[in-house]
Amino acid sequence: MAWDTEGTRRRLKEAATVEFAERGLDGTTMERIASRAGINKERLYRYFGDKESLFESVLADELERLASSVVRPDGGLEDIGEFAGRTFDYYSANPQLARLLLWEGLATAPGGPIADEINRTFHYKDKARAYAAAQHEGVLSHDLPPEHLVFLIIGLAAWWFSVPQLARMLTGAEDGEPNEHARRRASVVRAAERLARPGE
Repeated sequence: MAWDTEGTRRRLKEAATVEFAERGLDGTTMERIASRAGINKERLYRYFGDKESLFESVLADELERLASSVVRPDGGLEDIGEFAGRTFDYYSANPQLARLLLWEGLATAPGGPIADEINRTFHYKDKARAYAAAQHEGVLSHDLPPEHLVFLIIGLAAWWFSVPQLARMLTGAEDGEPNEHARRRASVVRAAERLARPGE
């Protein structure tokens, strides 16, 4: 019987995503990942190399899913609030991404190598160029540098899921409560609009 290589790789990556999100790069082992997937550890090494390479692959996949799922609204950056709301929705449905990014930040020395840094940098610089073009066209305000605005919009959407304990202490509620979730999303949308177009 032929071995289901793609299915095995998928199971290993799914297990690695859970393990890395829970424990970070330094806190988990290849053995734990293989055990969670129910697959031989040697196969994990054969498919992905070392643990650092596997972490980079997992994070790159998660970021690619985000980029392909949260595209700019049809109205362009005039709908920046809705764009931030969609980003909030994605992090809500995929909280492991925020955790992976936090673990990456904790494991990376200042100025050290970052997973898929060249492609990620291009992606974010491209976003900043789009924001700068929208500022030039008068769609967005010039109050903030475009790269700072990109960062702040991401922070508005993702920080709720990066530090849920802080959100709970401030609001007295969990995100899973429908009314609170809706309030948080509405705040993200409005705050993005105010940041990008403060006169409105």
